[in-house]
Amino acid sequence: MFGIQGRLTLLFVVIVTLVLGISGTYAQYSLGHELEVSSQRLRQGVLTRLQTSLPSALWDLDKAKVDNIVAAEMMPPELVSIRVYDTSVGLFSGKLRNENGTIASIENDAAVGGTPVVADLAYRDSGAAGASLKPVIVGRVVVNFSRAQIDATLAAEVRRKVTEVLLLDLILVAALALSLRIVFDPLKRLRDGLFDLATRGSDEVEELPDSRHDELGEVIRGFNAIQRKVKSNIQRIREAEDEARKSAQATAKAMDDLRRTQESLLQAERLASLGGLVAGVAHEINTPVGIALTSASVLMEATEKVQAAVQDGNIKKSDITRYLETASESTRLIMNNAYRAAHLIHSFKQIAVDQVSEARRRFELRDYINEVVSSLQPKLKKTRITVSIACPPDIMLDSYPGALAQVITNLTLNCVEHAFGPDDEGRIVIGVAQQSDWIEMQVTDNGKGIPPDMLDKVFDPFVTTRRGQGGTGLGLNIVFNLIAKQFGGSITVSSVLGQGASFVLRMPCVTPTDDHILHADARLHA
Repeated sequence: MFGIQGRLTLLFVVIVTLVLGISGTYAQYSLGHELEVSSQRLRQGVLTRLQTSLPSALWDLDKAKVDNIVAAEMMPPELVSIRVYDTSVGLFSGKLRNENGTIASIENDAAVGGTPVVADLAYRDSGAAGASLKPVIVGRVVVNFSRAQIDATLAAEVRRKVTEVLLLDLILVAALALSLRIVFDPLKRLRDGLFDLATRGSDEVEELPDSRHDELGEVIRGFNAIQRKVKSNIQRIREAEDEARKSAQATAKAMDDLRRTQESLLQAERLASLGGLVAGVAHEINTPVGIALTSASVLMEATEKVQAAVQDGNIKKSDITRYLETASESTRLIMNNAYRAAHLIHSFKQIAVDQVSEARRRFELRDYINEVVSSLQPKLKKTRITVSIACPPDIMLDSYPGALAQVITNLTLNCVEHAFGPDDEGRIVIGVAQQSDWIEMQVTDNGKGIPPDMLDKVFDPFVTTRRGQGGTGLGLNIVFNLIAKQFGGSITVSSVLGQGASFVLRMPCVTPTDDHILHADARLHA
């Protein structure tokens, strides 16, 4: 492909050639027209003179005069031959121009080259009285004209024009080659500089010499200024990249620290919940165990009295009757309180083991919710809040009971701590409905409700309305993570301020494996 310099040269050459070609064509046409007109005048003049001078000589049969007239008219080189014919004898006289330009007489009526023009020769005789008689045809003249002179002149003109065009093109090419170098040599250096700036390091590219004092010098100085600016920008970019790399490393380290801290807080939150459960259960067990111990002490004291009376031999029926009544009452109290303590210990043990081990097993949902709510009774007894459960029987889950206990505990205690005041009466309803292979659990309260500006952020970590009052803002975040990541389900919240809040959980009856949950989570984020 031609460069700009070659294309400009070619363009100028084509334009000049076209202009000169059009001009030469017009000049050639004008010259041909002039030659044709001149040739036509020559023919007309020759024929006119011959028709004027030949008839009288031919009438008198004066061959010498005819030959002289014909020879005189043969002077122009355009004439090839002149033949004069008499009406009676045929060829009377004739002259022929040879190839060497000499003029010779025509002895016979042979073929002659050129273009023949035939004209009649008419003789007019004036009578004695001077009256003009009717013209008499005494012969004819045949004149052969040649176009060789015209063609030679036109061909010479064409050669001259072609030579002129070629010479001008050569001069133009040479002039353009010399003149365009003034422009394109600096442009080539500028191009090479741009290429080096684009492909090589900015530190390796030297500035172009800017000693010119014309427009191209201004362009080169502008390029050098841009190059300096680019070098400065590249240096700043490198420094910024180094800073960004350091910041990214620091951010990654901070994220790792934050992740570990969050995991620690989550574990602490779960352990705190378990610790509260332990404290509440211990407090609840203290009463039935104390009653059972007191009843056992009373029974032991009554037994010792009866045993002493038997040993002394003065036992009475009334003593035995009183002892039996005391033993019966003490036994009843011991059995009832021992059963109550055993039930609390069983519920606590099952829930505590589930939360600590995080093992997966099959369990019946309604009984497990009852056990979780029973383990929360020490906390609920200090409030005026009632918890009711609406769950159909025989809903079996193959899942993680410890994680589910954590979810129910966090949702219930969240309602207790945020939806009601310390002395407010309230109601929390845990409703469950089965939909094919899924369950929908709804935890609803009739408390204060959630402000609209907080509704979209309740599941975010560290978001709480009890900052500085023991709230960490991790309870609902733990619930969201357990439902989404461990159960492969979803949770939503709705609330009207002053009319309570409702948390709706959807999860499969058979919790999918970790791989399926990861794939589903990836599709959700995609």
